[in-house]
Amino acid sequence: MIKKVSACVAMLIGFVLGAEAQIGGQRSFSFLELPTNAKLAAMGGVNVSSWSHDVNMVASNPGLLQSEMDNQLSLSYTGYLADITHSNLAYAFNSERFGRYAVGLNYINYGDFIRRDANGMELGTFSVNDYTFSLSHARQTEAFTIGATLKMAVSSMAGDKAVGLLADVGGTFKHPEEDLTVGLAFKNIGYQVKPFDGGERQPMPFDAQLGLSYKPEHMPVRLSLTAHRLYQFDIVYLDPNQRGPLDANGEEIKEEKKLGDKIARHFVAGAEFVFSKNFQIRAGYNHLRRKELRLDTASGGAGLSLGAMLRVRSFELNYGAAFFHPSGGSHYITVSTNTSTFLKRKSS
Repeated sequence: MIKKVSACVAMLIGFVLGAEAQIGGQRSFSFLELPTNAKLAAMGGVNVSSWSHDVNMVASNPGLLQSEMDNQLSLSYTGYLADITHSNLAYAFNSERFGRYAVGLNYINYGDFIRRDANGMELGTFSVNDYTFSLSHARQTEAFTIGATLKMAVSSMAGDKAVGLLADVGGTFKHPEEDLTVGLAFKNIGYQVKPFDGGERQPMPFDAQLGLSYKPEHMPVRLSLTAHRLYQFDIVYLDPNQRGPLDANGEEIKEEKKLGDKIARHFVAGAEFVFSKNFQIRAGYNHLRRKELRLDTASGGAGLSLGAMLRVRSFELNYGAAFFHPSGGSHYITVSTNTSTFLKRKSS
């Protein structure tokens, strides 16, 4: 078992080291990088180590799939700007013969658009949407859990489709005595099997993420720190068309990349304030999001996120608010239940 795990890790490290630098706008299926549920959104959008019963976290790291998620059914909904909607369905189950699995369906609807001919005449409307089907499997050996997720991603526009086959591979270490979890995930390893008609194949939105979550014994807060885009150190983008301020001689002062900013853009911080098993408050900060989406004159709440969890009888309600821009953000609602517990209550 150890030899197989070592071989897999070595192969993945080789893949990461050999990956070409990838920046925004040059990769297909970028919607796979969006948070799919309220908890993840509230904690900054990136987390691979938050160990809990929330089946939605399998989408972040298949190594988080564990027994507390068995029979958990969850539905998430997000309303973005311009009537864009994002929905996600997740369910986990355990089979004595085949082991523990989770399935997921992720769907984004961008709405209807007016179809026009070369002369600008209206020819009706067409729709644009993205969706993903996923199947996850994980095995636990003492304090270690190793998992994988297979995904089929589809982008559809006016009847034309692009299709990709991808995989996530991840693992976690759960300390046997302390509330400490370390997670590692390699996301969206795959290939675009079919591009849009007339288009070229594009690389997948690969990411390598490493994170840690820790709750001090006598403190009601679990802290998380996650590093992402580990395959590329410099992810700072400076707009060459943006004009900077002028110095005393009237010369333009060009913005320069700073080492501290290069490092900080790789990290996302999150916190879960655990008041009880039925109520939590969450917060997060994503430095990359803040730097890339702020205005020249103001940052507002860009990069910040907040949320809460409330459990009532068989149902758990999660809310998350992620601020992408000074003008506003997006709101996430997730409703979850344990199907076996729910059915027992209904039958009694």
